[in-house]
Amino acid sequence: MDALDTRDTITIRLNGKERAISARMTVQDLLASLDLHPGMIVVELNREILERDSYEAVFVSPGDTVELVHFVGGG
Repeated sequence: MDALDTRDTITIRLNGKERAISARMTVQDLLASLDLHPGMIVVELNREILERDSYEAVFVSPGDTVELVHFVGGG
């Protein structure tokens, strides 16, 4: 990874593991980058559950802890 790539990424903790992501991402962008549908996910950011309507306004910052919980259907 060159210096430009390093400046354009941040490190977060995603579901317990460190992960490099693009800088300046919203929660909505993060979900899209992971191919996850926002309606099927609960997002906890730094131990606070986010309202779904805030996903596109909340930015992920370096060092943030993000937990994603998937809804699973079945019978």
